[in-house]
Amino acid sequence: MVCALAAAVCFGAATVLQAMAAREAADGTGSEAALLLRALRQWRYLTGLALDGLGFLFQIAALRSLPIYAVGAALASSLAVTAVVAARLLRVRLNGLEWAAVGVVCAGLAMLGLASGAEGDRAGPSWLRWALLGVGVAVLLLGLVGGRWSGPGRSAVLGLGAGFGFGVVEVAVRLIDSVEPSRLLTNPAAYALLVGGGAAFLLLTTALERGSVTAATAGMVIGETVGPAAAGVIWLGDRTREGLVWLAVLGFCVAVTGALALARFGEAPGGSGAETPAPGTDEETAAPGAEGEAPGAGKA
Repeated sequence: MVCALAAAVCFGAATVLQAMAAREAADGTGSEAALLLRALRQWRYLTGLALDGLGFLFQIAALRSLPIYAVGAALASSLAVTAVVAARLLRVRLNGLEWAAVGVVCAGLAMLGLASGAEGDRAGPSWLRWALLGVGVAVLLLGLVGGRWSGPGRSAVLGLGAGFGFGVVEVAVRLIDSVEPSRLLTNPAAYALLVGGGAAFLLLTTALERGSVTAATAGMVIGETVGPAAAGVIWLGDRTREGLVWLAVLGFCVAVTGALALARFGEAPGGSGAETPAPGTDEETAAPGAEGEAPGAGKA
């Protein structure tokens, strides 16, 4: 659980640092490639990338020793980390409900920590590896055509697809039983991990480019938590401590609900760094994290 929470802290903090770097890079002119090159020259952006890599290592360590349902909920809590760090560094004003949501996430994770048992000891059916690869390919195809879609449900659908892709990564890590080249190259789960992760990033980027940050992030949180948690319980033997099933279910639901309440932080807020205008003012629509306005990098 410590590794899962460390991954959430790394992902949440990286989002804010990359948003700050992207905001500074946007002061110049040029193409998207030029903006990216300017961002890559900034220590905040590079630090954010390093935190992403470190967070992924923590995620793998957590998935190798903890049930998927606990890791998924912990990773969703990175939105709470982003919200708190953004409130400090970007001067984003969190309202009372959002501060309460941060507390709810922490309470849910505490319940999960008390109820979670060890990771399941099942290897899973052989077809599950191929099924994961199939889901990863389907998510990739969705990403390739998603940019042509339009309509109010576009962001939610693409965000949900991104969540499925990140969920493929979570389950695939558990199905890779050896890193020896001869066995790794013949394991469909290894390819599922690569395809699912890449496709998820593509979908999330597409969803956030011209759509609702809140809808996309909410879909992603649901996709990356519910499905993988079910797969872990049904096929991989994930269990809770004896007699604490109810606490694990309650903690999972509480943590995910709190994360959904913070979905607008799926990308760290951009803008000028000023505080969010109070509700009811004419500037309310310019609030940090408003739909389609955030330049930060979304995380799993």
